Amino acid sequence: MPTDDMAQELMVRWNDTLPGQEEVGAALLARYAEPHRRYHTVAHLAQVLQTIDELAAAEDLFLVRLAAWFHDAVYAVPPGQLPNEEASARLALRELSRVGLEQEDLTQVARLVRLTATHVPGSRDPEGELLCDADLAILAAQPDDYAAYAAAIRAEYAHVPEPDFVAGRLEILTRLAEGEIFRTSKGRALTAAARANLAAECAALETRLTAMGVPAAHRDQPTASGRGRAER
Repeated sequence: MPTDDMAQELMVRWNDTLPGQEEVGAALLARYAEPHRRYHTVAHLAQVLQTIDELAAAEDLFLVRLAAWFHDAVYAVPPGQLPNEEASARLALRELSRVGLEQEDLTQVARLVRLTATHVPGSRDPEGELLCDADLAILAAQPDDYAAYAAAIRAEYAHVPEPDFVAGRLEILTRLAEGEIFRTSKGRALTAAARANLAAECAALETRLTAMGVPAAHRDQPTASGRGRAER
């Protein structure tokens, strides 16, 4: 497992959430430290957990925190036979069943992990809203931090040709900007900053596509670079 201060702090958080299961927590941190990750790292996990604390109201935080730990546990680029979120949900079911969680809790954690594929929770789903808002909170970061996040996403998809990546990311971000980004009562306060960041990046992506000579008719075609991850 990683040995830096952040990882050690995360182990404390893990032990507070699920005492006596240090091996499971250490294995999860090792996954978030995989060398191909640039954004979906230990730092991202720490930020999601912190944001959950900041946005929380009356949700079942035990299950939301467990889902946060597992939501990017599997992060293959490109994804394997299963989408990353589905593979992460199945990992959660397997690992948490071994530590004795009840079936109802297992089902809920896996459901929450799967929600991070779309970030569209259903009605009356406070736990889903909280996890999705925490995962997308980076969209409302300060401009410099947002730029670093966007660059890290591009680095994770370095194998994707530039026109394909830019077109795919533009399609995903445009769809995000047109919908409801945050749903928790506290999370909604992040909407204006997120929309400003999204608008700025979309404009920059449009400029890049124009410079590359990509016809407008092809700019809304989903690509492997955009599906499920380009927004995060």
